[in-house]
Amino acid sequence: MLKEWLDFRASYGEKITGESWVMRDLWQTTNVNSGFRSGLATVPRKLKSSGIKRLIERALWEQGLRHKLLPNQKRHEWKAAHGFRKFYKTRSEQVMKPINVEITMGHNIGISQSYYKPTEHDVLEDYLKAIPLLTLGGDNVVLEKQIKELTEKTNSNDHLLKAKLQEKDDALTTLSDQVMKLKAEVLELKTKYHQKLL
Repeated sequence: MLKEWLDFRASYGEKITGESWVMRDLWQTTNVNSGFRSGLATVPRKLKSSGIKRLIERALWEQGLRHKLLPNQKRHEWKAAHGFRKFYKTRSEQVMKPINVEITMGHNIGISQSYYKPTEHDVLEDYLKAIPLLTLGGDNVVLEKQIKELTEKTNSNDHLLKAKLQEKDDALTTLSDQVMKLKAEVLELKTKYHQKLL
């Protein structure tokens, strides 16, 4: 998706480099010859956190998720942009070390900062455990992972069960062969015994 986004921007003339921002301002896609250069794809401006907040708030109003406050209300039920941070903290603490959650949120961890010095790799490994919980529809990812694990376990159990059944079949075949031999020997002994009597 990121590649498609960068290709889309490049198709309007923006020069994409390793220094290009992932998110940028909107640009004109029509009337690009209107005489002023501001707002063109070739003149990108970094999208600031205030711009992201404004986009989120505008989307909430347009989708009907945010309504005018009643006269006695001072705040909405939840903050628009800050809600993402609360969601991140709540969900990631289910599987990550709380101190790593604080580090990834950019919080000051106080005196612990002097003693706890995880490597970037350690924090990344911890974060990777939280991705299914942070992904929208991530519950499905977790369920799919559990289904895959259970399927693998079932397949393993099936192989084990088939091996045990094969052992039983082999044992029954061996036992059946021995019974047939014993029957033949008993019949032979009976025949010899009857011949002696005559």
